[in-house]
Amino acid sequence: MCLQQYTFEDMRQMNRTTLGNMVPLELFRTIRLIGMNQGLPLGGKGTTVTIGRKIGESLPVHSVEELLQIFEELKIGIPRIVHSDERRINIAVDDCFCKGLPSLEDERMVCDLEGAIIEGALCRILGRKVSVKEIKCNVTGHEHCEYEVKL
Repeated sequence: MCLQQYTFEDMRQMNRTTLGNMVPLELFRTIRLIGMNQGLPLGGKGTTVTIGRKIGESLPVHSVEELLQIFEELKIGIPRIVHSDERRINIAVDDCFCKGLPSLEDERMVCDLEGAIIEGALCRILGRKVSVKEIKCNVTGHEHCEYEVKL
């Protein structure tokens, strides 16, 4: 028996006639920051990174520009490239899911899932390993979330 796997295109199929295709941001935040970040060992980082990479690999994108476009289309945030050279790309994300949350005093960044989505997509697009690290986060007082992509 073969285990069926869903695709990103499967996720776009909706049939919720009363509630529609949206869920509140507070539900997503609760799953991420209370359920996973506070409920799993090591803040759930291993889980969110694994999930994010898999999501990124499944996105129907073929270029960095398409990745940035779908990031905004999915309301993950509004991404823009703030630095690019042959060794790295820095992507700032405005209006990230964490925008407006109270600041954390311990400098812990919470948007590792979004960085892992970028990493998974870019690995597939570029056909090679890249690493992505969150270097700024709204919850630590920065004006936006930012990811450093090492090529």
